Formats: sequence, structure tokens, C-alpha cells
Amino acid sequence: MKTAVDKVGEGKLRNVNARFLAMTGHYLFEADFCNRASGWEKGIVEKNVQDRRRQLGQELQHRHWSNLAEINAWLATECRAAWSVMDHPDSPEMTIADVLEEEQLHLMPCPRPFNGYVERTVRVTSTSLIHYQRNHYSVPVEHAHHLLSLRIYPETLVMIADNHEVARHVRHFDRHQVSYDWQHYIPLIQRKPGALRNGAPFADMPEPFMRLQRYLLKREGGDRIMASVLAVIPEHGVEAVQVAVELALSAGRPSGEHVLNILARLRPSETPHIADSPMVLTVESQPNVQRYDSLCQEKEVRHVE
Repeated sequence: MKTAVDKVGEGKLRNVNARFLAMTGHYLFEADFCNRASGWEKGIVEKNVQDRRRQLGQELQHRHWSNLAEINAWLATECRAAWSVMDHPDSPEMTIADVLEEEQLHLMPCPRPFNGYVERTVRVTSTSLIHYQRNHYSVPVEHAHHLLSLRIYPETLVMIADNHEVARHVRHFDRHQVSYDWQHYIPLIQRKPGALRNGAPFADMPEPFMRLQRYLLKREGGDRIMASVLAVIPEHGVEAVQVAVELALSAGRPSGEHVLNILARLRPSETPHIADSPMVLTVESQPNVQRYDSLCQEKEVRHVE
């Protein structure tokens, strides 16, 4: 069991890895390993698992599955259904589900789920990529040439720098795959806007951004204008900027200033704070229009003869 044991010793001695040891401390249990090549120590359990695995495997092959999550959900349902019909090996008068229900009354409350991952240190390349199992994954460009902590989950890879998550990707199991997040390269195009034309990371931008880019690149300096639009994403967010781009495109003649103007108008304005004042007007002033009449009755003094 390589996921738990680094080295097998004599008898039941095992050198467990750090993550498995952390899991035993999290759930408060002590690992008790069997002897090597001694299946008879838990023969009934092994035989029941083997039989049920064979039955489920045969049905699994004759059905169509869209993803791994669907398979896991089906397996969980089938296993729970089997508990209700299979007799418990030590108490044949009860099913496995009955024994489990009785045992749960004596169990401690389960803590929060254990954050199970394998961690290793990786170096970021000059193109802001990390390498893992013959595949490459992008990280923000400011981490180029730096060391990061890579947390490996069954379906996800998480990159950590200074105890903060800086990138997350779906894990690839094929070889020679490159997973880009185009937002990781936004600071780069501020210095090199020409990278927008043939840059592989920006081929996966949302369709409104791609339409705006094709329109702007037809004119001189369009790459810099597009770079200025993308530069506001860290401040306003992708969704808000995308809405502004869509509205600018619907107007017919989009430009960088147009997008930024729409974005500013979409942003809710803050209500100014009204300062409290101890001097409050209690009696409203009454207008006296007769003062204007008195001014008209006075004779005007001629200053120039």
C-alpha cells in the first residue's frame, strides 16, 4: 500500500509516510498492519470484497459513463445497497447495515474532512509553467524562476506560494498536455502586448474577449488597447469586464475607452457619508421680496458726468 507505507519492515513493522501519519492523527486512530502475504488473517473480508468487486466490475463494463464522478456515485449506491442484503460474517443473523447502524451509536463525531494530498516542491520555468508527470501547468508570471509547493490531489493540482494558493488546475493523466490559465499572463502583456497575437495562453479566453481582440488587432496599436482592457480584470473581475466588452461590441464600434467607460458606469457608486452636525436649522427662513422693491425706489447715483 504505497499510498500509506514508505518501507515494509519485519512482521507488522511499517514506515508510514508523513501524510498518512497526519491522517491518523486527524481522525485519532492507530494503524494496525497485517503481516506480509498473509491474506488468511482477514480472509472473509478479502473474499467478500473480491466477490463484490467482480460483480460490480462486470456490470460496470456494460454501462456507459460520462465521467469518473458518475462512476463513483454509482459505486457508492451499489455498495450501500449490498450492505442491506449481505450477512455480517461474525453475526449471520444481522446484515452489515444493521451492524453498522448499531456501531454508529458508539462512534465519536467525525471531524472535518482531512485535507489529503501529496506535497512536493517544484520550480517554475521562464514561461511560467511547472512540470509534473510529463505535463505542464501555468502559474502567475510573477512566480517565474521561483520554487513553489505543489499539492497533488486525485483530480486537482494546487500551487502554493507563501502559504497562499496561487494557481489551481484540473489534473491531466495523458502525457505532453499543457494547461494554461490566460489570466496568469495578464501582467506580461502589459510589457509585451504583441504576445496577444500568437500567445497560446490567450487562445482560451472567453468568446467576447476573442471577438474584441480580432476587431482591435485590425488597427494599428490594437494590441496595446486590448492589453489595457485586460489589465483591469484583476481589479474589476472577469465577469464585470466581460459584460462591459459585450455591451461595447453590441454598440458596433468598440474601443478601449468605450469598454472602460461602460465598466465605470456599471460599477455601483458609493453613497457619500453625511457628517453629523450639532447645528440644526429649526426655523425655516421666510423670503422677503419687498427688499427688492425698496432698491428700485432709490435714485441711482451717477458716477460719471
